[in-house]
Amino acid sequence: MNILAIDTSTHLMAVALVTNGQVVGELTTNLPKNHSVRLMPAISKLMAEVEMSPKQLHKIVVGKGPGSYTGVRIGLTTAKSMAWALDIPVVGVSSIQVLAYQGRFFNSYICPFYDARRGNVYTGMYQWKHDKLVTVYSEENISMESWLDKWKLAGEKVLFLSPDIELYKTMIIDKMPDSAIIPQSVYHVLDPTHLALAGMDEEPDDTHTLTPNYLRLAEAEANWIKSQKETK
Repeated sequence: MNILAIDTSTHLMAVALVTNGQVVGELTTNLPKNHSVRLMPAISKLMAEVEMSPKQLHKIVVGKGPGSYTGVRIGLTTAKSMAWALDIPVVGVSSIQVLAYQGRFFNSYICPFYDARRGNVYTGMYQWKHDKLVTVYSEENISMESWLDKWKLAGEKVLFLSPDIELYKTMIIDKMPDSAIIPQSVYHVLDPTHLALAGMDEEPDDTHTLTPNYLRLAEAEANWIKSQKETK
């Protein structure tokens, strides 16, 4: 089975090709550049490098967020368009969940997160058990301070993973000096091959109804809803 994995939910633009569980190629950049212009050329370049045509793909796995509103939409739109045109299944996977794969061999709690601005984060808690990633606490948009207060009382070691780690590193250490584990920077970048593995055995989504996992409304949408309520 040939799987194309795509994630553009943050500054990271990542694509990978996995054949029967083996990585055959990947292309990743971690730059604040326009994903909408660069994504399809990146996919085309990678497929040309490994001498694979789109017709040889069997499944597409895409990071469905949370993350950048625009970035998530670009990745999903591209994945859904390709899946529809090629008549192959598409699977949406949480971008937070995939980041937890970086802690595959950590034997306690894993906390992947993305900055959600104003002191909030998109996050959840996971743990590897019997070679499977288990959700300990479902994803949510929450104040980082409140989140840390919740877990410091658990007394368990927690591995923190995030491309935005520097924004919250001091707070994490101050709140959880004896239980927080913060690895080197390379472990905080999502690996697109992990995305392919996460979606490999998942049931396909409906191509037309697969939607982003924002965990919160866009500010413009929230303001519109608020204004509608005020006029009633």
